[in-house]
Amino acid sequence: MPVPWFLLSLALGRNPVVLSLERVVGPQDTARCSPGLSCHLWDGDVLCLPGSLVSAPGPVLVPTRLQTELVLRCHEETDCDLCVRVAVHLAVQGYWEDPEDEEKFRRAADPELEEPRNASLQAHIVLSFQAYPTAHCVLLEVQVPAALVQPGQSVGSVVFDCFEAALGAEVQIWSYTQPRYQKELNLTQQLPALPWLNVSADGEDVRLVLDVSEEQRFGLSLYWNQVQGPIKPWWHSNLTGPQTITLNHTDLVPCLCIQVWPLEPDSVRTSICPFREDPRAHRNLWRAARLQLLPPLGWRLDAPCSLPAEATLCWQPLDGGPCLSLVPPLPRENVTVNKVLEFPLLKGHPNVCVQVSTWEKLQLQECLWADSLGPRKDDMLLVETRGPQDNGSLCALEPSGCTPLLSRASTRAARLGEQLLQDVQSGQCLQLWDNDLGALWACPMDKYIHQRWALVWLACLLLAAVLFLLLLLKMSRVKAAARSRAALLLYSADDASFERLVGALASALCQLPLRVAVDLWSRRDLSAQGALAWFHAQRRQTLQEGGVVVLLFSPGAVALCREWLQDATSAPRAHDPHDAFAASLSCVLPDFLQGRAPGRYVGAYFDKLLPADAVPALFRSVPVFSLPSQLPDFLGTLQGSAAPRPRRLAERAEQVSRALQPALDSCFRPPGAPGTGRGMGPEAGDRT
Repeated sequence: MPVPWFLLSLALGRNPVVLSLERVVGPQDTARCSPGLSCHLWDGDVLCLPGSLVSAPGPVLVPTRLQTELVLRCHEETDCDLCVRVAVHLAVQGYWEDPEDEEKFRRAADPELEEPRNASLQAHIVLSFQAYPTAHCVLLEVQVPAALVQPGQSVGSVVFDCFEAALGAEVQIWSYTQPRYQKELNLTQQLPALPWLNVSADGEDVRLVLDVSEEQRFGLSLYWNQVQGPIKPWWHSNLTGPQTITLNHTDLVPCLCIQVWPLEPDSVRTSICPFREDPRAHRNLWRAARLQLLPPLGWRLDAPCSLPAEATLCWQPLDGGPCLSLVPPLPRENVTVNKVLEFPLLKGHPNVCVQVSTWEKLQLQECLWADSLGPRKDDMLLVETRGPQDNGSLCALEPSGCTPLLSRASTRAARLGEQLLQDVQSGQCLQLWDNDLGALWACPMDKYIHQRWALVWLACLLLAAVLFLLLLLKMSRVKAAARSRAALLLYSADDASFERLVGALASALCQLPLRVAVDLWSRRDLSAQGALAWFHAQRRQTLQEGGVVVLLFSPGAVALCREWLQDATSAPRAHDPHDAFAASLSCVLPDFLQGRAPGRYVGAYFDKLLPADAVPALFRSVPVFSLPSQLPDFLGTLQGSAAPRPRRLAERAEQVSRALQPALDSCFRPPGAPGTGRGMGPEAGDRT
């Protein structure tokens, strides 16, 4: 396209080298060779097909280097086009395989022969030129005299005039031979642009700076250069003098181009598209893209520029999750923006969605018919595949894949496979697509969901009943544990130190927990009721509640027992009216003598205060424990069925042992030490 001279002068005039551009007159392409060579330019274009590499039969002529030069092809004095002159440097490559062939070639070129022949090496050189959006190829025939044929040596060059190109264009040039003996040469060159039009960054925004004289009037247009469809103007204005125009970064898209032209008759417009590779422009393009519903089954992708994308149908389950692709059986569709497209469905369904994606990732997804067909349904999509002999198979589309209906998989479709197959055969499923290879069916799952929920409710009720029973059992255990077992502690008050030891034991047992009754804590009741009445009341209540009576043996207690056993016929001597142990022997001894004691009584003694054989044999019909060495067994017997596990029981025994230790230490101080009461030997309990 002819370019006004003032534009070329603006584009090239600032470069002192370009000021002397050679002018080529006439529209015809030409070729010329360096001295010694002959060349010919074939008429018309040739196909730009390099072909495959072949082996050279001997020395061949090949291109070794490309060189370009800018020239002006002028039709009139001020009507010129920018043109690229290409020089191809040539050399001889390869050797003769047969020495005789080389000798014949040399003889044919010998000038001393009487009849010399015109021997030469011939080559067909292809020049391929590409400047978006055009491509152009020419064929040059070159001959080299035999005298210049020296393998590995340069023989000269051939010059082609010329390939026309636009200002600011990026051109690519290839050169190779036909047939091709080596890899093609290539050269990429950026032609000068208009220096008075500059695109620069201004933070996030973009500035267009037009540096022209104040009196220069020109038109400026911003437009979307769509490959699919006509140019779509976006902004246009007639301006004068230097201008700076700011574009918001959100307005940038890859196909946004700038067109400038002088406000003169028949002027040529110059365009540049500087945002093709701008990442911001590509992000903005996808943000601006919109999927639109066009009932009944049409859709359209609106975008300012063409999009290299594909569209597919997918099935969106009601419970969410990824949209399940329907490719295959349905094909992928190349997207044509701003054009109504339709998918080959028989009927629409609210679960069918459209996905638009590039080779990198999913860009857009819309369930286009949700507005017109209502909300998504809990339907199962069945894919029918038909074979060549009319034998088909059905599978259900699920997140794990397409599950055959009559399979043993643990999916919902496999469990309901026979029922879904019957639904298809009885016409209860909606056919969405059908052709010779297969079909798509949408089968309602409502009735199976109701059945499933009935089973779920039944299972929930059973579970609730079981939980309620477990809760009752636990509450009964908790109630029993909270109530704890009763223990009546009987002992002989030998001295004050022993009473403190008994009090420490009773307090420690209450932490297990046990409900401990001991006369130490009931002095007022003892005074009011008397020791015998108080004991009878506590014993009756303890045994009625399933408790246990603990006989704590000490030297004084053993002496009292022997006194009762040895002199049962004589009346017992008077004792302390507050001594519950002495009062209780009248009821305790008959229980042991008549065999009613096991399960109701437990014996214990402190191993440092009383030897094991000191306990009378009559009382060994029940468990007798040595304290604190047998504390775990003692505590387990006291707690009965509520006793904890052995490990926990050992921990509690350790706690009780630590609680008893200070009282035990006070009982075993040397005689005469401060705070020491009466001696704890056997003779101390002899109350004669």
